[in-house]
Amino acid sequence: MPSITREEVAHLARLARIELTDEELDHLAPQLDQIIGLVAQVSDVAADDIPPTSHALPITNVMRQDENRPCLTPEQALSGAPAAEEQRFRVPRILTEEA
Repeated sequence: MPSITREEVAHLARLARIELTDEELDHLAPQLDQIIGLVAQVSDVAADDIPPTSHALPITNVMRQDENRPCLTPEQALSGAPAAEEQRFRVPRILTEEA
């Protein structure tokens, strides 16, 4: 399995908007590579006769049934918005093209 490179760690950090120093990149690349290797080992151990689980204990999701209830109209919901247009909230852009 190919190892994760320092450049890949730097790219992931940019996508996550995390500023890392050169020392941190050098430190994290081998750690992330080791983590990926350990996850691959766990995947190799998984047997076909054992069902996948998401929790160690059997749990049941307790959810109520969906019921239609009266709600706000789009105009009411947007009435206090400082910059609403075409029945949408207008928010400042947070992502750039380089990400």
